[in-house]
Amino acid sequence: MLKQNVVAGQAYRDAMSRFAGAVHVVTTDGPAGRRGATVIATCSVSDNPPIVLVCLNRENPKNDAFATNGNFALNTLAAAQKEVAQAFSGQTGLPAENRFGAGRWMTIATGAPVLMGALATFDCEIIEAKDLATHRVLFGKVTGLAIGDNVRPLIYHDRGYCLLGEA
Repeated sequence: MLKQNVVAGQAYRDAMSRFAGAVHVVTTDGPAGRRGATVIATCSVSDNPPIVLVCLNRENPKNDAFATNGNFALNTLAAAQKEVAQAFSGQTGLPAENRFGAGRWMTIATGAPVLMGALATFDCEIIEAKDLATHRVLFGKVTGLAIGDNVRPLIYHDRGYCLLGEA
């Protein structure tokens, strides 16, 4: 059981805003429907077998679709795909059912939507899910890959999107 943190929530969020991270759109499709969300909190867990993790806010009930469908595709965005990141973050006010209109999509192995032109996509079968505080951590075994051109990534830093090399 986690004890209550003595660090103020706003101070923690301010400190985390200094953390620069690659921008991803995580997607799923299956019996619970098609869903996508913009995420920063993700990383590689293992390369043998290949496993990645992604963190999703549990307070959004629409994110339950990922666990129900049992799959996700982790799409790493190029700098030119900022519009896709904004659509799936909810910043545009676009209804969830229209967000896949941003970008072009295909599938590989699991049926989760794969963004064409992404820097890389990890198509995953969910092998474990763990609820911790406000988030659900999904662990996915990579069952398919798409590797795009090696162009500039989209980065999130100081509560905004930016490119590598920008001040």
